[in-house]
Amino acid sequence: MLKIFDRILFDFKASNCEYLAQNQIDMSYDYCLEDYSTTAPYEEISRYTDPFEKTVQLESAAIKAKKVGFTSFKKAYNNYEKSLRLIKVKPNISLSHPTDFPMQPIELEAGEWDCDAEGVSKTTMSNHEIACLHPIMPTERLVNIDTGEEKLKIAYFKGKYWREIIIGKKELFDASKVIQLAAVGVSVTSKSAKLLSEYLCSIEALNYDSLPERESVSRLGYIGDGRNFSPYVDGLVFDGDANYSTIYNAIKEHGDFAKWRETAIKCRHANITAQIMLAASFASALIKKIGGLCFFVHLWGVESGTGKTVALMLAASVWGNPAIGQYVQTFNATQVGHEKTAAFLNNIPMCIDELQLSKDSHGRSKFDVYQLSQGVGRTRGTKSGGIDKTPVWDLCILTTGESPLTPDNSGAGAVNRVIDIECKAKDAVIKNGMEVTQSIKMNYGHAGRIFIESLNDDVIAEAKELYSKYYKELSSGSTTEKQAMAAAMLLTADELADRFVFKTEKHLTVSQISEFLKSKASVSAGERGYSYMCDWVAMNSNKFRADNESSDVYGVILDNWAYINGAVFRKAVKDAGFDDRALLSWLKTNGLILTRGRRFTRGKRINGVNVECVVMKLPVGEDEINIEDYEDLL
Repeated sequence: MLKIFDRILFDFKASNCEYLAQNQIDMSYDYCLEDYSTTAPYEEISRYTDPFEKTVQLESAAIKAKKVGFTSFKKAYNNYEKSLRLIKVKPNISLSHPTDFPMQPIELEAGEWDCDAEGVSKTTMSNHEIACLHPIMPTERLVNIDTGEEKLKIAYFKGKYWREIIIGKKELFDASKVIQLAAVGVSVTSKSAKLLSEYLCSIEALNYDSLPERESVSRLGYIGDGRNFSPYVDGLVFDGDANYSTIYNAIKEHGDFAKWRETAIKCRHANITAQIMLAASFASALIKKIGGLCFFVHLWGVESGTGKTVALMLAASVWGNPAIGQYVQTFNATQVGHEKTAAFLNNIPMCIDELQLSKDSHGRSKFDVYQLSQGVGRTRGTKSGGIDKTPVWDLCILTTGESPLTPDNSGAGAVNRVIDIECKAKDAVIKNGMEVTQSIKMNYGHAGRIFIESLNDDVIAEAKELYSKYYKELSSGSTTEKQAMAAAMLLTADELADRFVFKTEKHLTVSQISEFLKSKASVSAGERGYSYMCDWVAMNSNKFRADNESSDVYGVILDNWAYINGAVFRKAVKDAGFDDRALLSWLKTNGLILTRGRRFTRGKRINGVNVECVVMKLPVGEDEINIEDYEDLL
């Protein structure tokens, strides 16, 4: 922000220098004696490109420096200018034709190119060719840790200061693609693109051993052999999609860790749902190390003021800036967008707010739980005929909404991967939402780094043992394996997070987390499909009467069995979003339909017509009306 302010201030002074001089208004900084051991006072003078203006400002600055006891300002400034011209190449290498840009960040061999304040050009036997009308040069080579792809950091002098952009070599060295630099202010046209591309390729080749080379990354999470974690690596440069730079820059430490910890502990102790959300945030970094599966934790509730969004922001503040639009995203995105974001986040939790934003005009959610929970993106072809790198991720997805994440007709796999937690206003997840929001927006990001730095080999080995212990205990109950795996990951993460971050010696137990897990029956698509069809028969009971003359006849009900026209059954099942063949197979396996041989139907004469019917058993409970009394009721 200070650099931006300096630029604005300088532009103002440069545009109004005559007015300021006439009115004797001094808008330069006042420096103390200690400041003259930094570059700030000299940078201010170096911004002036007009020789007269620079001389006036230099004299004025020297007088100010003398007043605070620094008498060698002009000499120091001359040395500062010399330092800007130092050759940043290996020793004992002389440059025959160096670049001569103003205030250039690095001096390079220009070869046949003329590189000065007027831009980049070269003179041939026939004519004078201009590649760019302003200074431009590569300053660093970036090598991506994951892919090995090389990119260049390009600096260009525009608007009285140097700007930077990172771009791949395949774009820079292709005349048809280098023209995209025009979008960021580089002076390039379809006519000069070929020359600019040729210049950049030539100067990079001439100075290959001289250009500084650094490792770069285009995503977050574990990198290399898994021992380092982006962005917690010194000197690592982000070279990814500019659209994700906001999220990348949001993953950082800010404010006071002690204040964040105090706020988080209060929320953690006040409500178990808040504790689960925090545990899920830490659990995301354990999935890859332990070998678990991606899973969802979804907070939902129809009432306002339940603290769902604040709880999501609290979980996000473990890693970075929790403001909506910074780290926390919304459901207002495409499926491809969600997939790419998950691949970018890789191992830190994906936080998505407001499920209702993903619904269409009919109220149906367009969000695909399967797509993210698989941890693998879609394989896509390239224009050249090859296959693009398939995106992968290992993380936990934290979401909120006004309804459950998976509708009743979802497949068992989707339901199985979601821990749904209903939130009610009378028992809000975060009670003092405004206070918590203010605190975590000012203090965030410390806990994630502390947790990652604590995960040494011994801790990971212990985490695997804890995970295995919790999984065995949870899977011995009525819940499914995948629900048990997700819950075991939460319990393990909560215990480790309490040890390294919160230090309260209070963590989640198996009995506490079990309340939020689904049973095998509730997860089963067969159980849910069967329940739906029983309700469907009850709703259409008048259409199962043989004497029905006012509407269609769907079948007949006899002795606890519903004889349903096969075509009608399949249509009803498909309309509800279930797979008819899968449901019939499940019903047959569980003895809930009468079949003939390998078929799922039996013949039944209805109103004198022989019809293939699905013969489905109807449930009879203690408090339910016996089907034998059906005709008497009618």
